[in-house]
Amino acid sequence: MDCMSQLVTLKIDGMTCASCVARVEKSLLKVGGVDAASVNLATEKAQIRVQQDPDQLTPQLIQAIEKAGFGASTVDHKKNQNKQKGIFDLHGPYAVLLAICLSFPLVLPMLLMPLGIHWVLPGWIQFLLATPVQFILGSRFYVAGFKGLRMGSGNMDLLVALGTSAAYGLSIYQWYLSGWGQFHNNHDLYFESSSVVISLVMLGKWLESRAKKETTEAISALQALWPDQAKLLLAKSLVNFDYKELAISQILPGDWILVLPGERVPVDGTVLEGHSELDESMLTGETRLIEKLVHSSVTGGSMNGSGRLIIQATGVGEESTLAKMIRMVEDAQAEKAPIQRLVDQVSSWFVPTVIAIALINFAGQYLVFHQFENALLYSVAILVIACPCALGLATPAAIMAGTGVAAKYGILIKDAQALELAHKLNIIAFDKTGTLTVGQPQVMNFHLLDQSPSENVYALALGLQMGSEHPLAKAMIHFIQQKNITPAQFANIAAKVGQGIEGTCLTGSHQGKTIALMSYHALKNSVDIALSAQADQLAHDELNQGRSVSCLVDQQQKVVLAIISFGDELKPGVIEVMARLKLMNIKTVMISGDNHLVADLIAKKIGVDAVYSEVMPEEKANLIKLLKQAQVGSYIAMVGDGVNDAPALAAADVGIAVSTGTDIAIHTAGITLMRGDPGLIPDAIEISKKTWQKIKQNLFWAFFYNLIGIPLAALGYLTPMLAGAAMAASSVSVISNALLLKKWTRPTH
Repeated sequence: MDCMSQLVTLKIDGMTCASCVARVEKSLLKVGGVDAASVNLATEKAQIRVQQDPDQLTPQLIQAIEKAGFGASTVDHKKNQNKQKGIFDLHGPYAVLLAICLSFPLVLPMLLMPLGIHWVLPGWIQFLLATPVQFILGSRFYVAGFKGLRMGSGNMDLLVALGTSAAYGLSIYQWYLSGWGQFHNNHDLYFESSSVVISLVMLGKWLESRAKKETTEAISALQALWPDQAKLLLAKSLVNFDYKELAISQILPGDWILVLPGERVPVDGTVLEGHSELDESMLTGETRLIEKLVHSSVTGGSMNGSGRLIIQATGVGEESTLAKMIRMVEDAQAEKAPIQRLVDQVSSWFVPTVIAIALINFAGQYLVFHQFENALLYSVAILVIACPCALGLATPAAIMAGTGVAAKYGILIKDAQALELAHKLNIIAFDKTGTLTVGQPQVMNFHLLDQSPSENVYALALGLQMGSEHPLAKAMIHFIQQKNITPAQFANIAAKVGQGIEGTCLTGSHQGKTIALMSYHALKNSVDIALSAQADQLAHDELNQGRSVSCLVDQQQKVVLAIISFGDELKPGVIEVMARLKLMNIKTVMISGDNHLVADLIAKKIGVDAVYSEVMPEEKANLIKLLKQAQVGSYIAMVGDGVNDAPALAAADVGIAVSTGTDIAIHTAGITLMRGDPGLIPDAIEISKKTWQKIKQNLFWAFFYNLIGIPLAALGYLTPMLAGAAMAASSVSVISNALLLKKWTRPTH
C-alpha cells in the first residue's frame, strides 16, 4: 500500500553548472517511487517527492546521485553547518592557491613582454609546472566530465576538460616536434593556457562557493539561535529550582525549563513564573524588547533579558517555531522559480550546442586558413568561455539573497513562486479582524433591555459563551467575569456559522428557554423576532461608531434582552500601509464578516479602494476568484490569519499569512509575516521587485558573456586564458550582483 507523498531533501556535492542539475534530476527520476525531483545549483540541494517511506528510499536516491557522478548526503541543520574539509580538498582554497602558484611562472613571460623583457622557460620546466595542474588539481573536471558523458549529457566540467586537454596536448605535440628541446619563443607552447584556465575556473568556483555561503547568512543566523542545552527542572515546582543540563533533543513537550537572565530561550513554551523582557528581533525583525509575564508565550531562540523565567515547553525540535522558520527559508531557497525551469531547459541543450559550434569552427578554420594551431586554440577558447555556470546561478542566487533579506526583517517566503509573483500584484485583499485590526475585540457597551435583574442577563450571556474560542466570546467572558457573575448552565449549545450561538438554559429565571446571541444583521433578517424601536436605535448608534453589534435574545418570548457592542482597534500603521500600496499602484480590498455599516466606516477610515461586508467564511475563496475574473490578467494576494481564511489564501495568486494567526493559515500561505505588522506587506512586495530585477540583470549578464564571448573566441580575439578569466568573472559577477540585495533596508515613513 502506497503511503502519502512526502518530501526528501538531500545535500549534493560537486555540481558546477546547470547541466549538472539536469543530470542529477534525470538520475533521481529513474528511481522507482520518485514522483518529482527539483535540484538547485545555488543551494546545492535536491528536493525529491516520493511515494514510499523516505527512510527506505533515501539510500537508493543517494546511490543514484553518486552513480551520476556527485556526492550526496542527508541534511542535518545543526551538525553539518561547521563541517570542515581536509587540506587536500580539490575544491578548497589550498588547491586554488597551489594551482595559481604553479601557473604564475608559466604566465610571467607574457607579463614581462610589454616591458621589453623576453624570457622563456625551458619546455621541460613548463611541462613539470603544467602537468600537476592539468591532471591532479584538474582531475575533478575529468572525473565529473566523464561521469556526465557516461550519463549521456555534457556539463561545464566536460567543456573545461576538453578545452584544456586540447591546449595541453597541442603543447606536448609542439614540444615533440622540436625534439624535446628548449624553446626560445614561449608562444610555441600553450601550457600556460591550459594551466591558467584550470586555475581561473578553480578560483571562480571557489569565489562562487564563498559568495553562495553569504547568501545563506539568514539561515546560519537562525541556526546560531539554537542553544545546545536546556536547564530541565528536576521537580515541577515553583519553589525548588534544582535542574540538570540536557541536550535540546532530550527535552519533551510539557517539561519545565529554567531560563536565566541573558540566556537564550531553548524551546517554545509558556511562562509559568517570572517577569522579563525578550529580544525576538532575529525571529520577528522587531527591535524592541517584548515584555513577558505569566501565561505569555515565548519562542525558542529569543534572548532573555534581566528576569528569570520558568517555562513549560510546548514546541521542541522540528515542531518549534525556529525550526519551522529555518525549514521555510531553506525550502524557498531550494525550490525553483518558474523562470528557472525555462533556464534549465535552455542549459540542457547549451553544452552539446557549444561543442558542436567548437567542432564546426575548428573544421572551418583549418580548412579555410590551413592553420591547425590557431583553429585548435580558437575552438578551445569557445569551449572554455561557454561554460554555463552563470546561467545556472542567475535565478537561484537572487532568490537566496531575496529570501535571506526578507527573513532578516521577519518576512518568511515559503516558496520561490510567491517571491516571483509578488512583484506583479495589482490587487491585495485583506481580512479585517486580526489582520487590519488588533484582533482582540472588547465589549464597549452592554445595553440591558429586559426588566430582569442585570445579574440574570449577564449570567445568560456568560453561560452561553463559556468554552468558546471565538474572539467576541472571549471579550464577553472577560467583560462579565470582572463583575463576579456566576454563569447560567446551558444544554444543546449550537453555533450557527455567520449568525451566532444558541442553547437551552437549565438554571435561573429563564430555565427551559432557548436563549440566543445573534449578530445584529442576522437578527434583522429574521422573520420571527422584531426589534423594538429602542433596541434598533441603540444598535444603530453603536454601528455608527464602527462597532460590531450582537443581540441577546429570548427565542420563546421573542424578546431582545440586551444589545452588546464590540470594538477592535486598528493596528498601528494601517493607514500608512494603504497609502504606500496606492503609491505602488495596487488596489486594496477589505473583506469582512461584519455588517456593511461597520465595514464601510473602517474602510473609509483606512482608505481601502473597495469593501465587501457580511461575507461568510466559505464565501471568501469564491470572492477571490471573482476578483480575479473581474480584472483579466490581474494578480491578487490575500492577507489573513484565521482558519476560515485558508481557502482564500490558497485561491489567491499569493497568500500572505500573519503568524499571530492559526497554523493552517500559515501553512497555506506562500508568505508569512512573523509579526502582526501590516507594514511588512509592502516590504515583501518591494523585496520581490528587487529580487526580480536582480534575476533579470543576472540572466542578461549570463547570456551577454556567452553571446559576445563565443563569436570573439571563434574569431580569435580571445585566448583560452582570457576566455577562462571571462567565464570565471561571469559567475562571480552574477553572485555579487545578487548579494547587493543584502543592502536593502526598510524604508522609513
